[in-house]
Amino acid sequence: MIESIYGAVALGLLYALMALGVYITFRILDFPDLTVDGSFATGGGIAAIMISMGYHPALATLAAFGGGLLAGVCTGLLHTKGKVNGLLAGILMMIALHSINIRIMGRPNVSIVNTDTLISSIVKPVGLFILIMGIAVLLIKLLLDAFLHTDLGLALRATGDNERMIRSFGANTDGTKILGVSLSNGLVALSGALIAQQGGFADVTMGVGMIVIGLASVIIGEAIFGARSVFMATLAVVIGAIIYRIVIAIALRVELFEASDLKLVTALIVIFALVVPYVRRVMKQRSVAKKRSEELLAAIAPGKGGKA
Repeated sequence: MIESIYGAVALGLLYALMALGVYITFRILDFPDLTVDGSFATGGGIAAIMISMGYHPALATLAAFGGGLLAGVCTGLLHTKGKVNGLLAGILMMIALHSINIRIMGRPNVSIVNTDTLISSIVKPVGLFILIMGIAVLLIKLLLDAFLHTDLGLALRATGDNERMIRSFGANTDGTKILGVSLSNGLVALSGALIAQQGGFADVTMGVGMIVIGLASVIIGEAIFGARSVFMATLAVVIGAIIYRIVIAIALRVELFEASDLKLVTALIVIFALVVPYVRRVMKQRSVAKKRSEELLAAIAPGKGGKA
């Protein structure tokens, strides 16, 4: 059981980068970007094919990040310059990337088993892997925090909060949208590259359902830790990704679920994370309303024996 928890934490750190990417589009830009399912596989495919061709794993991983950036730019251009609905632009790009990824890999899947990668040298012991990946994810999180506090980062955040207002100040909202979507998909592709190196293969379907996993990580993290500041919000996303993998690992060890129920468990976790905060909020509002009603009644009729 303990080993499965350690494995879940290690996997959660790899998926945390993807969750950070989803956080940029869905929380900062308020942009429903479904490109994620395609760009995740793009990152894995680019990294796997380049490593299999003899390129250094670090260069392959960097190229995967670049591929994700390019996919995000295409989605951003479709939405801003082509005036395509944001949701539809993401869907179109996700569909296009399915064929593009097969072109990149030359076949539906690429194996890099028994090949030196960035992950293979530190997979064992698990504790060392968690330490190194934890430091790497923390550095990327801090870099993202620093960027979001720059003038460009503030413009990006303002675009998601109130696009009309920030445009009235002369900001190029089309540019900030393209930047945000490209950075998001770059992080998603980076996560896909690391997952491919960890698993020893890349598959054209490896990105299916990634958007749900990313949303689950964001929602779980925010439900537990809140999002009072950028630092806390991004930290919550990282921890949410780890908690999600731990919950999945525990759920699959219960006899009620099988390995094929992974998507069902994911959907149930997202539903739970969405519904519970809403129920708590409604109950709190009712409690406050009831308390105010009692105070009002007490003020109108302070004593039962009083005169009207």
